Amino acid sequence: MKNWNDIRTAAFVARLGTVSAAAEALGLHRATVVRHIDALEKQLGAKLFLRHPNGFTATPLAEELLNMADATEAHFNELALRANAQGKRLEGTLKITLVDDLAPLILPVIKSFQAANPGMKIEVVGSDQKLRLEYGEADIALRIGPKPQHPDNVVIPFVKIRMGLFAQQETDWPEDLNQLPDNCLVGPTIHAPESPYFEWLAASVPSRAVGFRSNRLPVLWAAVRSGLGAGFLPSLRAEEASLKQLVEPKEDWHEATWLVTHVDMHRTAKVQAFIQLAKSHSSGV
Repeated sequence: MKNWNDIRTAAFVARLGTVSAAAEALGLHRATVVRHIDALEKQLGAKLFLRHPNGFTATPLAEELLNMADATEAHFNELALRANAQGKRLEGTLKITLVDDLAPLILPVIKSFQAANPGMKIEVVGSDQKLRLEYGEADIALRIGPKPQHPDNVVIPFVKIRMGLFAQQETDWPEDLNQLPDNCLVGPTIHAPESPYFEWLAASVPSRAVGFRSNRLPVLWAAVRSGLGAGFLPSLRAEEASLKQLVEPKEDWHEATWLVTHVDMHRTAKVQAFIQLAKSHSSGV
């Protein structure tokens, strides 16, 4: 390819889901983003996105391009980190806090980070509590859901988790949702995190169909995997458990994850090195 900028722009649209979001992330005008996509599609002789009144929808070819672009950028970033490490060796411990079920998302970043910085140790604190970054309880937090709003924190988009409604392979799913049997679904309590897919569940199925509830996402995910009922689960986890997708997922069901640092810690060399590497690993799972 002659123009890496066109490829990078198309990858951002595929990753973030809209032209506007990609333009904001790249610091480009919306028309420039569209022009980059048009030029790349012309060069490829194939469509990367389907245009419609509500925006752009990625084709399978765009998903392949996103994977290739992410891999290429990751290699470049690792090379830059290794070059930087020759002049300034990072040493010490980097402490990361997260909910246990999010660990698989960050482990590839940790592996690459330690390969580039062999003098660094990593400590991961799995906790349902939000450790206080302002008191140094952790250097980086990986969080899921709405964008954290604490004024003293720096918040960076990480991986978007693709969600869906899944169940065991033998599950029958009626076209009329009022015909669902009692206790066949896993769902949230009133204290669970707010999300569009839980709103859809409450509006679309009778409450009698929900026989197991929890306020904790990891508990709900485990319940679906164990066969307690149909429910929402990250697509990657559902594939691992050979579960069946019951309905076509809506775009706003997918969960955002965020890398959060305190503004003072964000400026440190070890956090900057980790964040820059994490950005190259950012993609939907």
